[in-house]
Amino acid sequence: MSGFTIVGGVYRERCVQPLWDYIYGSAGRALAATSQLAPGARLVSYVDEVTTPAAQILASENGGTFEAHETHRSICFDYLHPLATPRITPPPGSASNAAIVVTDDVVLRYGMLEGDSIVHARKAIYDPQSSFGAKRFEENGSTADRLAVVLNQTEARSMTGERDAKAAAVSLLSSGVEVVVLKMGPQGALVVTAGREQLVPLYKSNTVFKIGSGDVFSSTFAALWGVQGYDPVEAADIASRATAYYCQERTLPPPSPEALKELEFQPVSPGTGTIYLAGPFFDIGQRWLVEETHDLLREMGADVFSPVHAVGPGPAHIVAPEDIAGLEASDVVFAILNGMDPGTIFEVGYAIKKDIPVVGLAQNVRPEDLKMMAGTGCEIQDDFASAIYRAIWSLPA
Repeated sequence: MSGFTIVGGVYRERCVQPLWDYIYGSAGRALAATSQLAPGARLVSYVDEVTTPAAQILASENGGTFEAHETHRSICFDYLHPLATPRITPPPGSASNAAIVVTDDVVLRYGMLEGDSIVHARKAIYDPQSSFGAKRFEENGSTADRLAVVLNQTEARSMTGERDAKAAAVSLLSSGVEVVVLKMGPQGALVVTAGREQLVPLYKSNTVFKIGSGDVFSSTFAALWGVQGYDPVEAADIASRATAYYCQERTLPPPSPEALKELEFQPVSPGTGTIYLAGPFFDIGQRWLVEETHDLLREMGADVFSPVHAVGPGPAHIVAPEDIAGLEASDVVFAILNGMDPGTIFEVGYAIKKDIPVVGLAQNVRPEDLKMMAGTGCEIQDDFASAIYRAIWSLPA
C-alpha cells in the first residue's frame, strides 16, 4: 500500500436545512471518504487552536494522522441550504500563510483559502477548488512523476483559457498531465488520457445533499487511481457511484467498490425542456423561495415558466388563461406546497390530469393533506435541494 497524504482545507460547515454542523472541509471529508480504500492516510491542513482538537479526532476516528499548520483563525462555511452560496467567515483573502510543503508517494492536493501547498510526489491528484484564477499544478513549484487533475468546466477554462471542454483537457495533457477528469454537471465526468476519452455518468440518488459531494468524488478517484492502481475510467465511475451514495445517505466512508457496483443507482440522462414553477408569492418569504427556486432551476439548464415572472399579478380572466397556457407548454411542474396555497393545488391537479410530472416541495405539511398528490404519482420531497435535482432529472431526455 502506498503512502497517501491529503492536503487541503479543514473547515467547519453549517447548514440550516437540512441541519448540518461538522468539521470537514475538502481534506477532512476526503480522509473520511477514503479511510477504507487508503487506510493510514496523513491529513495536512491549516488550523487554529480551536479547530485542531476536532481535526485530530477526525483523523484518529478514520485511522489516519493529522499534521497541523497554524493559521490565525479557521474558516467556517454557513449555508441556508446545500445549493446556497455560503457565507464564509473570515472572508476569503483575510489570511495568507506560508505554503505547506508535502512530500509522499501519493498526494491528493486541494486548493485552499488560507494558503498554498507545494507537493512533490510520485503520483499526485490535484483538485484546484477555485473557479476564478485556478492555477496549474506546477505553477507553484509542485512536481509529480504522474499527475491527474480533477476539475470542473469553469476551473478548466480559467486554467487553460479554452472554452471548449475537450480543448481544455487537451491543453492540460500537453503540459504533462496524465489524466484529466473534467466534471460536467448533469452530463457526468469526461475522463481524458493521451489515447482515450470516456464519459462517466452522474448517478441519481433519491435525495441530494450537495455539500462536499465534489470532495467525495475527487478523493475516491484519488484513492482508487493513485493508491490502488485502478484504471482511470473505472476509478471515476466508482467515484461517481460513491458520490451518489454520499448525496443520499450523508455518511462516510461509502461502501466498497464492489458493493457500490451492486447498488441500483441509475445514470442521469440529461434532459431539456420547461419547468413550470407553481407556488405562492404573496409575502416576502414566499417570494424569496420562488426567486431562489427560479434561479437554481435556470442555473441547472432548465427553461422556467414562472407565473409571477411571466404573467405577474392581474385580474383572474387574464392571469388564469395565461398561467394555464404556460402549464400546458411545460414538461415538469415544480410545486411549492408549503402552506398548501389553493392556486398551487389547482395547478398540480391540472398537471396530473395532463400527465405532466410533478415534483412537490412540502415542508411542515401534514401527510393527510398530501394524500391525493402522493396517491396520483406526484413525487414529494421535504428537502429543497433534493426537490430541485429531482425536478431537473424529470425533464425528458
